[in-house]
Amino acid sequence: MITIYGMQDSGNCYKPRLLMALLGKPFQHVEVDFLDGSTQHSDLLAKNPIGKVPVLELEDGRFLPESNAILSYLGEGTAFGPSDAFKRAKMLSWMFFEQYSHEPNVAVRRSLLVNPSREAQATPGRLAETLDGGNKALAVMETALTRSNWLVGDAPTLADIALYAYTHVADQGGFDLAAYSGIRAWLSRIEALPGYQPMTWLPGT
Repeated sequence: MITIYGMQDSGNCYKPRLLMALLGKPFQHVEVDFLDGSTQHSDLLAKNPIGKVPVLELEDGRFLPESNAILSYLGEGTAFGPSDAFKRAKMLSWMFFEQYSHEPNVAVRRSLLVNPSREAQATPGRLAETLDGGNKALAVMETALTRSNWLVGDAPTLADIALYAYTHVADQGGFDLAAYSGIRAWLSRIEALPGYQPMTWLPGT
């Protein structure tokens, strides 16, 4: 059985858990406590030299870091990975957008506000910067989701899972989704998918 090392409250770590839940596939979860410094423990560094989670451990002992790379691997050959070359590239473009435009603002602002260890970094300037950047990213999503039910084509893909992870808790970062009706309807569609589980879910619970 595969193992996912991660933190329950991390959106990046939630992505592969959500995909596995939607696929109905079994896996083990190993909780890593970032606050106690365990991401820098030698055993995790041996799995991922950067010392970050999530990390996927395959049954043959290989390891794969980075949330969207893990999604791509686990989603290979499933309904969440388009076979059409253009749709697949479009899916990847949204996943790059998530890591370069969305996550650095929406996820980071949430972390600054809810994580006591980052209080010193939550300066007025940093909070204003991430609020502006996050709303710009959400506006891009809103435009796409007022035209289509899903980010790519007429069915959910890995792009939807990648962007759902931190968008659905954007309010914890001070983002007001009231003005984003397309996003709110999209969140509801994802939460209605068979097998859906919330961020608090872990296998065996």
